[in-house]
Amino acid sequence: MRIRLVTPVAAGSRTGNGVTARRWKGFLEELGHRVVVEQVYEGGAGDVLVALHARRSAASIDRFHRDRPAAPIVLALTGTDVYKDIHVDASAQRSLELASCFVTLQRLAVEQLPVRLRDRCHVIYQSSVPPPGSFTPVRGSFDVALLAHLRPVKDPFLAAEAVRLLPGDSVVRVRHAGGALEPEMEQQARAEMDSNPRYQWLGDLPRWKAQRLLARCRLLAVTSVAEGGANVVSEALACSVPVVSTDIPGSVGILGADYPGYFPVGDAKGLAELMERATDEAFYRRLQEMCRDLQQLVEPARERESWRALLQSL
Repeated sequence: MRIRLVTPVAAGSRTGNGVTARRWKGFLEELGHRVVVEQVYEGGAGDVLVALHARRSAASIDRFHRDRPAAPIVLALTGTDVYKDIHVDASAQRSLELASCFVTLQRLAVEQLPVRLRDRCHVIYQSSVPPPGSFTPVRGSFDVALLAHLRPVKDPFLAAEAVRLLPGDSVVRVRHAGGALEPEMEQQARAEMDSNPRYQWLGDLPRWKAQRLLARCRLLAVTSVAEGGANVVSEALACSVPVVSTDIPGSVGILGADYPGYFPVGDAKGLAELMERATDEAFYRRLQEMCRDLQQLVEPARERESWRALLQSL
């Protein structure tokens, strides 16, 4: 089939939508389809439209439906879709009505759809593979990775606030990779690093460097206010790096309700206690074993076959 894949970010973007679009293009081509990736659909041949983001791709969805009313539309719902836009934005709601089926990145996101649409939803967990090579954590410290761009929805300075609350003899430190999308946030990151010896901001690293950083750390922290299903959680599972996360559906839908590594949104004290607790060998091993049991969710073959099944259902 000829598949048009619309994503609202530029080619090469390191944001979650950009990473997801490139990975899906690879899987769809492996399945024998011809794929065109574009930010906006402005006309042209296509048997199927795969659109990331209900609101930001709304114009492309509307144009494709007008041009090819019999062709199916697969709408992949992002975090801002399921936890905000589809509830309040008219263009996002119209995208829901035009879509033939939906993709969510974790199972709890399905519950945000209107009941009448839920049976058209496919849960496709994002896959990842560990970076090549062998990685050994730094001795003498307990490094926690934070892989998040400096955006309010990521609450990017919560981890820095948390490590300030740790005991004086704590070996925990945060290594933060992510681009500053606003000059003020870059200034804040640099100022935090100057005054907080337990926090290091590394800027916007290439994805391969960010993955190597993650593989060398002992823990991943997810501090987001909301997520549709974070790529970085899949990357941590693939690297056998345990996760601590805000107690949000985007993480619970992947890690499970019984996972012991959650803390309340915006709770620096709760995050500090959890990071310090993770330095305890028994608790760390428990996190590690539970994450290892979830690795099969993020295998590339599973994601590719999920797409095969979805396209066959069309």
